[in-house]
Amino acid sequence: MEQKTLTKPILRLDRVCYQYRNKYQSVDAVKTASAEFFEGKTYAIIGKSGSGKSTLLSLIAGLALPTDGQVLYRGVPTDDFDLDKYRRNNVAVVYQSFNLFPLMTCLENVCFPLELLGKTPKEAAVIAREYIAHVNLPETVWRRFPNMISGGEKQRVAIARALASGAKIILADEPTGNLDVANGEKIVQLLSDLAHEDNYTVIIVTHDMSITQVVDEVMQMSDGYLLPLVGESCE
Repeated sequence: MEQKTLTKPILRLDRVCYQYRNKYQSVDAVKTASAEFFEGKTYAIIGKSGSGKSTLLSLIAGLALPTDGQVLYRGVPTDDFDLDKYRRNNVAVVYQSFNLFPLMTCLENVCFPLELLGKTPKEAAVIAREYIAHVNLPETVWRRFPNMISGGEKQRVAIARALASGAKIILADEPTGNLDVANGEKIVQLLSDLAHEDNYTVIIVTHDMSITQVVDEVMQMSDGYLLPLVGESCE
């Protein structure tokens, strides 16, 4: 396969810090984290519980702003964005618990972000079917509710919904955490294919060390610092 030429990163962390504060104490959850993320690549961020990786994911997702440093999307700091629009248009999060709407069919779940973007219900349904097919789910899934399908199928629907948002960055928060090994491997392969074949940027936060064997780059959160991977375990 021809090697892609990497130019400017789609996302850059420039000495990002985040501090939780209340009237009793302050906690430095992320400390001077710097990194670059490119289109067409997959990344894993590993670390123990409390290491800061979920906070870092929230900063990338635009759920909060750094207390110091910058998260830059295509060179523009998230501070300069309307964060609602930033989240809606540029990043999509796939969760361990799937976060599907239980009273919507799988097709309606995938239609939801398309309708937020202004598509009519009919237009959204046509596009949503294409995304559902793209994540290798059959037509029989369309009219089923989330409680009628398997965990692996739910995660594929969640990924299809992420794609339907139009975002080019997919943030996956423990995407294999509720899946068996076989389905977990299929989901990681799907995310990898989306990066390498469709030019998405995929960032996976995980405890699953097997994922580190298949992504392009691995980083480790330790006591709030983002570091190159050291050692073989984050347990």
